[in-house]
Amino acid sequence: MKRWLQLLLVAVISVLVLAACGGSDDEEAAAPEETEEATETEEEATEDEGDGETYRVGATQIVEHPSLDAAYQGFQDAINDAGLDVEFDYQNAQNDQNNVKTISDNFVADDVDLIFANSTPSALGALNATKEIPILFTSVTDAVDAGLVEAMDQPGDNITGVVDLHPDGIEMTVEFIDKYFPDANVGLLYNAGEQNSVTQIEAVNEAAEGTSLTLSERTVANSAEVQQAAQSLAGDVDVFYIITDNTVVSALDSVVGVSNEQSIPLVVGEPDSLTKGGFATYGIDYYTIGYRTGEMAVEILQGEKTPGDIEVEYPPAIQLFINKEAAEAQGVEWNDDWDDAEFVETEEEE
Repeated sequence: MKRWLQLLLVAVISVLVLAACGGSDDEEAAAPEETEEATETEEEATEDEGDGETYRVGATQIVEHPSLDAAYQGFQDAINDAGLDVEFDYQNAQNDQNNVKTISDNFVADDVDLIFANSTPSALGALNATKEIPILFTSVTDAVDAGLVEAMDQPGDNITGVVDLHPDGIEMTVEFIDKYFPDANVGLLYNAGEQNSVTQIEAVNEAAEGTSLTLSERTVANSAEVQQAAQSLAGDVDVFYIITDNTVVSALDSVVGVSNEQSIPLVVGEPDSLTKGGFATYGIDYYTIGYRTGEMAVEILQGEKTPGDIEVEYPPAIQLFINKEAAEAQGVEWNDDWDDAEFVETEEEE
């Protein structure tokens, strides 16, 4: 009897052990499937968050003034809106060509992922420094004439962008002056060392052919010469027309002072100069062209396109902007034709 009980106990223990082993095997077999499901979930989460890469973008700007600042802000906003993780290295050349070269060379040495060049001199400096790092420019008047690209539809291997001169901008401005200030002698101030300015002055002269207007030019080498140049023109001209020359615009307050003192209407090249006291312009929104350039940057940084795949673009349509306060200060008689213009107010100095 004892022997039988012992055999029965051994048999029960053996069954329990086998059952336990079988359960362990089933759990181990199921484990890989659960791990695989967890891995798939993690991968999906990673895809939702992006690739997690941080990009480095060098931003080079020739000088500080509202139009260029607005373009840079638009560029940053477009990239941030796309959700990219970007470290921006902003450098201002203070209108010094030596600084332009140093900034560009440093970006190349730092091996940034992309260079944003905010002006013609900045873009030329970047292109001279590298033929490999992608370069996107804006606030450039004529990318072809400046030698940045061969044609608007033929960008360089590593460079493209958005120009700031609407094809009809200068012609419409000259027509405006000719219509509302007939037979006027128009004073032009610019830095002959800025290729973008030379291009615009040539366009002004061409647009003025066949009109009632006479043009008088003065050139400056730096912002300190702007006031004297404006004063030298004041006794001879009926209207000032200040193009988007970086040197003159950076010292526009000097021209505004002369215009207000001598009752000379001040026509400018872009809306931001109206906030400083300019009277009228056919202008573009620099924030918009900066934003579009930022959208190009997103495509390039994510590897969807190269600069050579993206044609150089013109800004969107332009419109008439007027500063009523400046018009009054400069003795301009109001015309009802201007009632539909976009109005801009002079910003108070802080």
